[in-house]
Amino acid sequence: MTIAAEILISLLLVTGALFALVGSFGLVKLPDLMARLHAPTKATTLGVGGCLLGSMGYFLLTDGRASIHELGITLFLFLTAPITANMIAKAYLHQLVKPDLPPTGTDAGWATLGPSVRPAEQEAGHPG
Repeated sequence: MTIAAEILISLLLVTGALFALVGSFGLVKLPDLMARLHAPTKATTLGVGGCLLGSMGYFLLTDGRASIHELGITLFLFLTAPITANMIAKAYLHQLVKPDLPPTGTDAGWATLGPSVRPAEQEAGHPG
């Protein structure tokens, strides 16, 4: 393995570890749930992604084969973290926050009001 490859893999691992550290610190220290959501979904996802990319590069250069396991973990992480954060935020808005918004006129709140459901004000001819 060349020195340039070793430096690149080391940079990916160190950068990934720093992002994971910052994301973990933010998860513990930020004041409320909505602020805490950003730490694991942004910084920690990038941190784990960087470590997995470094691992894929290491095994590609030392064993001469691509590691599908790390690629699968990376794709799964990048696909599920934003969806999970969105669901947690919607549940938080439904349970804990009483917004200063008018009622929607349906059983759904504003956080989950779908495009096919129209609020009562719009159906009555009032522009929204």
